Amino acid sequence: MKTIQVATKYVLVLIVMVFCSTSCTEKKTKTINNSEKSQPNIILIMADDLGYGELSCYGSTKISTPNIDQLAAEGVKLTDFHSNGPLCSPTRAALMTGKYQQRTGVEGVITAKSHREVGLSLDETTIAELLKAEGYFCGMYGKWHLGYAEAFNPTYQGFDEFTGFVGGNIDYHSHVDQEGYLDWWKNKVIDNEEGYTTDLITKHGVEFIKKYNSNKTGKPFFLYLSQEAPHYPIQGRNDAPVREVGNKKYIRKVLNDSIQSIYISMIETMDEGVGEIVNAVKEEGLFENTIIVFCSDNGAVGKRGDNGVLRDSKASVYEGGHRVPAIITYSGKIKPGIVNNTPVMSMDFLPTFVEFANEKTTVNNIDGVSIKNMLLQNEAIAERDLFWKFRGRIAVRSGKWKLVTLYLAEEGERINHLFNLETDLSEKYNVAKDHPELVSELLDKIEKWQKDVYKGVDMVAE
Repeated sequence: MKTIQVATKYVLVLIVMVFCSTSCTEKKTKTINNSEKSQPNIILIMADDLGYGELSCYGSTKISTPNIDQLAAEGVKLTDFHSNGPLCSPTRAALMTGKYQQRTGVEGVITAKSHREVGLSLDETTIAELLKAEGYFCGMYGKWHLGYAEAFNPTYQGFDEFTGFVGGNIDYHSHVDQEGYLDWWKNKVIDNEEGYTTDLITKHGVEFIKKYNSNKTGKPFFLYLSQEAPHYPIQGRNDAPVREVGNKKYIRKVLNDSIQSIYISMIETMDEGVGEIVNAVKEEGLFENTIIVFCSDNGAVGKRGDNGVLRDSKASVYEGGHRVPAIITYSGKIKPGIVNNTPVMSMDFLPTFVEFANEKTTVNNIDGVSIKNMLLQNEAIAERDLFWKFRGRIAVRSGKWKLVTLYLAEEGERINHLFNLETDLSEKYNVAKDHPELVSELLDKIEKWQKDVYKGVDMVAE
């Protein structure tokens, strides 16, 4: 069995060289001879700040998402899926590495104002690099948010092609970030193009699918479409810009009574794009051999978004901050119309995708677990404790129990909230006083987890 040790890129390269020593030609022949289609194409579409209650298939009555709903009807809808972090950069660090983001030093947001020269370490081995080692061509379009400087560009992290923005958010039309910098890249250089961000990401995704059709190239692809919607600024397809280069302030205001309708249109436009991606896959004859994943990077912003019955919103370690929609289809392999309530995390995609690419490959030194057999055969995955942390707020999930521990700076004390998620998904009833031993046990787990994930870590963003 081949083992890839996730420590540094140098280790990865060494291992790949050893196991490819039979000759590069042999490896290339194996990759191109894809007649049995044992390696599926993989498309990951990630929304930005999309809440648990903002898709029709998750109960929304205000927002129409027929294309995403169709994916759910044709595959599996996860009702207990969680982003690793309650906001952008941490979840993306976990997604890319298959590890708790704390291990990468990216526990907080890499901001446009304060973190322009830092990013995800190039020593980290990413999902794109691992799939590339398995013969995949890897493309990314949209939001990176793991380093503003060119040195942290996605093309240094395993992606063969990248078009999009490296920051947390940009004007959907002018593509200017919060600090007044133009942020639209073509690979390693800033190269702006005209268009609405959501539509541009979709356009490039469709072009990628047609260009790198695995039926023609004989080589599978990994396509990461990282949408900006419905993250602020609140702008529809036909709205004017709100930012310009060199200006940190909005050049126009969005009327309060227009925000909700524009916000809804942003999600529905993204849904249109999902439909275009699926149609391209089908038109190219790839649907039978393509895994399509749709998810969100964290919960919705409370003042305008909808997290359904969940408590709180983005940046919170309550369920509304990290329980988000997730849908996975694989025609003919994953049974249609399945609803699965297994706890799954963003970091689980890396080992899952790698196992789909090559079931003999084992990825070590990560925290994520493969859900391949759960998806294909409905096999249960081993029960595990799950953790979230942001700015002194920590949560641990152990079976049906979830403990949220908060530090109150003004009072100088820490309070504990214990919930039974089986009977109290909305986290309304704190039963900590009824289960003191359980609270103590879960606090011990948090302490051990923190000692483990912070060991030897240089923090990039807290």
